[in-house]
Amino acid sequence: MTVPTAVAGTARRKGAWAALVYLLPALVVFGVFIFWPLVKSMLLSVQGTDILGNPSGYVGFVNYGTLFTDPEFLTVLWVTFAFTILTVLPSIAIALFIALILHGRIRGVRFFRTAFALPFAFSVATASVIFGVLFNPASGVLNGILSHFGVGKVAWLTNPDLALWSVSGATVWMQIGYNLLVISAGLGALPDDVLEAARLDGASGFRLQRSIIMPLITPQLFFLVVVGTIHSLQSFGQIKILTVGGPEGRTTTLVYSIYEQAFANNNSNYGYASAQAMVLLLIVLIITALQFGVLERRVFYR
Repeated sequence: MTVPTAVAGTARRKGAWAALVYLLPALVVFGVFIFWPLVKSMLLSVQGTDILGNPSGYVGFVNYGTLFTDPEFLTVLWVTFAFTILTVLPSIAIALFIALILHGRIRGVRFFRTAFALPFAFSVATASVIFGVLFNPASGVLNGILSHFGVGKVAWLTNPDLALWSVSGATVWMQIGYNLLVISAGLGALPDDVLEAARLDGASGFRLQRSIIMPLITPQLFFLVVVGTIHSLQSFGQIKILTVGGPEGRTTTLVYSIYEQAFANNNSNYGYASAQAMVLLLIVLIITALQFGVLERRVFYR
């Protein structure tokens, strides 16, 4: 039986309105907490602000010009990129190494998976406080261990040459749990027939992992690279708790610099901070586009 065209059109319209009703809460949340703040930041980035943070008038691209002629901002960009590299690649590599070991048939594999995935259960604040205790130069666990080997006290968070490495190490630990879960899920979904065929052809050990397993989990690895990069570029909590951007600005990333300009010490320099936020957005978009344009070509979607 053929449904008349008018009746079919009415049904489609009703379906569209029903879909809109279901989507409305999500659209409201998106508009209030994402779209409007983005528009507001764009408007503020081309305005000056008075001592109280109120917009003082349109200034064009003056804030952007000030940014890229400020040596301190260029240092902030370098620290941001260095922090991203020091956290994304090691966290994925370590999680991959652990996941491949746990993928083998070893005793107590469930216990080890739970133990290694445990960092994912910690909030950034909790993990940062724990590492603050570990890095304490006077009573920290790390210096206590090193003292048994005759090593003097190390200023993990106050030495300009070590601070970024220390914060990056803490961040890697925080990210390993999530990365391990994603990679383990990918390993668990590997087709048994492909692995069995590879083993029958003589592939085993490192050769099996490099030639068969690694290509099959490239979607998970690509996902972790993209998400991990965005996450590291936006990191804030561990820097605020562990180093407060110091020493000598060696751990001041772009997000922390935005916080300092807008909120720290009653600065209220919202125009300049918003310009920095727009630069961060542009960086995230460019890096993500490059990752999709370059890395995705090597992803094997089975």
